[in-house]
Amino acid sequence: MRSLPTSLILAVCGVALIGCAVSPRDAGPYQSQPAAARDPIEAQRLTMQAAALIDEDPEEAERLLREALSHDLYHGPAHNNLGAIYLARDDLYEAASEFEWARKLMPGHPDPRLNLGLALERAGRAGDAIDAYRTALDVYPGHLPSIKALVRCQLRHNKTDEKTDERLRDIAMTSDTEWSQWAQGWLLKRSDQ
Repeated sequence: MRSLPTSLILAVCGVALIGCAVSPRDAGPYQSQPAAARDPIEAQRLTMQAAALIDEDPEEAERLLREALSHDLYHGPAHNNLGAIYLARDDLYEAASEFEWARKLMPGHPDPRLNLGLALERAGRAGDAIDAYRTALDVYPGHLPSIKALVRCQLRHNKTDEKTDERLRDIAMTSDTEWSQWAQGWLLKRSDQ
């Protein structure tokens, strides 16, 4: 499953067309499907194919992800990756919507929560972003990308808490030199206050 580690709520409702006969293959990705019409294996295959293309050909990746969702509306990784494409395009509303879908469909995975936080932070909703980052840590304590995003957002928006310094120390101990130096600098700055 792909997430955006350094950049970033509304649920999407399926629309039913009354009086129109729509086959599962003609249905849009957000139209409800009978369980027998779902094909989770094909959805997974298409999602993996899209993940391989997401950086070099986001339009094709988006097409594949939409096709994956037409096979299985409840495939969380497809929603998460589609949200990542929207986030990269700065379509924050659409990104947040996809991350909400993914969050609900992937209850034990931190990536949709982290990505939702990134979208909310970009939208200027720092408090909601911090809450989303914390939920990522609730489902996966110690998830370093979520710790980095949370602490960065807290420091940027002056919303630190009693765990900020502890999390900065965790970041400072990582092998990522850039993040480690960043955290060490903030620890020094905060100790001088």
